[in-house]
Amino acid sequence: MSDQDCCIVGAGPAGLMLGLLLARSGVRATVVEKHEDFLRDFRGDTIHPSTLEVMAELGFLDEFLTLPHQKAEKLHAEIGGRQATIADFSRLPTRCKYIAFMPQWDFLDFLAGKAKELPGFRLLTGCETTGLTEDGKRVTGIRYRARDGRDQTLSAPLVVGADGRESVVRRAARLEVEDLGSSVDVLWMKLARRADDPPQPMSHAGPSQGLVMIDRGDYWQLGYVIRKGGFEQTRQEGLAALREKLAAVAPLPAERFEELAEWDQLHLLQVRMDRLKTWWKPGVLCIGDAAHAMSPIGGVGVNLAIQDAIAAANILAGPLRAGTLTDADLQAVQARRIFPTKATQAIQRMMRRKRKPGSEDPAARGRPPAFLRAIARSRLLPHLTGRLIGMGFRPEHVSAPPRT
Repeated sequence: MSDQDCCIVGAGPAGLMLGLLLARSGVRATVVEKHEDFLRDFRGDTIHPSTLEVMAELGFLDEFLTLPHQKAEKLHAEIGGRQATIADFSRLPTRCKYIAFMPQWDFLDFLAGKAKELPGFRLLTGCETTGLTEDGKRVTGIRYRARDGRDQTLSAPLVVGADGRESVVRRAARLEVEDLGSSVDVLWMKLARRADDPPQPMSHAGPSQGLVMIDRGDYWQLGYVIRKGGFEQTRQEGLAALREKLAAVAPLPAERFEELAEWDQLHLLQVRMDRLKTWWKPGVLCIGDAAHAMSPIGGVGVNLAIQDAIAAANILAGPLRAGTLTDADLQAVQARRIFPTKATQAIQRMMRRKRKPGSEDPAARGRPPAFLRAIARSRLLPHLTGRLIGMGFRPEHVSAPPRT
């Protein structure tokens, strides 16, 4: 007899939100995380309006917003040599009409703290999942390596893979992945912020110029687009050449980039877009990046993961609590979330600037895509893109009341 109703692999936004919501509904949920803490740079740090709305539904919003964060009520881009609004959140039907930029470790610490207050929740850190246990017909639990190095097993009626794009769960479950391709990677870095720097919380120099700047309070977080697999060539060209390219597209003086003196100040994100053809098999379900790796365009990956977790909790809490979980319940989660996944990825693919082999680097200056130029000229379209980025195609709401 298992002492948990659900084992969740991965204590990211999807895993912790699901664990919290299940435990809140009276389900015994154990979250297993290979790292001992959440302190990792350059993870998705955008908390979208729909996620903030969920925090309000849970009664956490006021406390949550006491954590350090920056607000972006609009997103801007350089289009045709001028700054233009490409997303405006001011008309959203939410309490918070902005994106909050917050270090993901603060967000995860907050969720974990709230979840630990619930009797049915357990978080195992420093425990690396190595595989699944099966009885021939269905998945029955996980195998993991504990902090002390010993191999252990954990049994549960349901295993949820929320362990990201390199998911051990989806690989061990032999779930088929559909690769949607990507033509770019991203270099992330930090640059000190000064008092006389531009006041925008987030801006970027169009997709064809390939630079994103996020105001993180005392520093800028920069994302610079390079061609897929082009990092080695970038290294061969040298840091001086990279600094010149950054200065050419950033609204900062060239000398500011002298701060980038070592390659270990840069972090390579190998962009990938994919999704599972089927998110589940008997006894196991994948959500978040484990089910669908997203492009960083729009910063929507965290939002999609949170929405998956809410839908999964709404659908699965009752059957898990009653011990009546069926394959149809797992199928219902995918059915609920497949449209927003496909629609979001379709838009992200449309936003990629296609280039012929041998054409100029995507970070080079060039003419923005027609749809971005249309957004820049319109008063209405930024509100539409604000809704798509801020809320997504099917925003989820917490439906199950707390169990006392």
